[in-house]
Amino acid sequence: MSKETVLVAEHLNAGYGSLVIQNDLNFSIKQGEVFIIMGGSGCGKSTLLRHLIGLQPPLAGKIVYKGQDYWSNNESQRALLQQNFGVLYQNGALWGSMTLLQNICLPIETWRPHVSKAERIELAQLKLSLVGLTGCADLYPSQLSGGMRKRAALARALALDPHMLFFDEPSAGLDPLSAAALDELILQLRDSLGASIILVTHELPSIYTVADSCLFLDNKTRTQIALGSLDDLLNHGPDEVRSFLRRGKSSAVLEKIL
Repeated sequence: MSKETVLVAEHLNAGYGSLVIQNDLNFSIKQGEVFIIMGGSGCGKSTLLRHLIGLQPPLAGKIVYKGQDYWSNNESQRALLQQNFGVLYQNGALWGSMTLLQNICLPIETWRPHVSKAERIELAQLKLSLVGLTGCADLYPSQLSGGMRKRAALARALALDPHMLFFDEPSAGLDPLSAAALDELILQLRDSLGASIILVTHELPSIYTVADSCLFLDNKTRTQIALGSLDDLLNHGPDEVRSFLRRGKSSAVLEKIL
């Protein structure tokens, strides 16, 4: 049974003002897959993510979410669609003056005003348990390790039970063990919630662990030069892509991974 396509980018130009960073991007994302946006530093990965989550309109082209052209909608229609998105920012972006419980309750209170305080607390505690932070509700972000802060930010991203989760360099600043634990959590969420996960990263361990589909953005040509499964890109992708994916890995290691 084929999975539903939930997001389509059509002839998308990503950038700021007159600065075009990426041209003519075309890809689709299916329900329940982990979609990796990768490429070298400065290629426009995070800029593309800003367009996809509705923080900034693309310079040209369309972003279609479940049949709706996102940027042709008015502001209130876009706000309704955004409630289907959960975002884990690179630095976590938790409110430092709020406890973890308060951080997670905030989007529920904002977008679900009919939910009672007791229900909000129950939902927030459930989200914390999903990311392995049971018992941490009354802690502040400053009291957490880097890995715990990422998990707490993920719990907040899950607050509204989104259909799509967007991650911007989730492993940045984490030690290898914490990064690996976060990768495993991403896979668990994909399998248990059925959410589509769009992940911006250049970290090879994460790519090899979680990727279902991959998009490679090229600095030189300023467009995508590869789209497909990790196996396809490793074996049949352009030289630049295969070099990017094989850097620092021997043939024996690659065979073991794949």
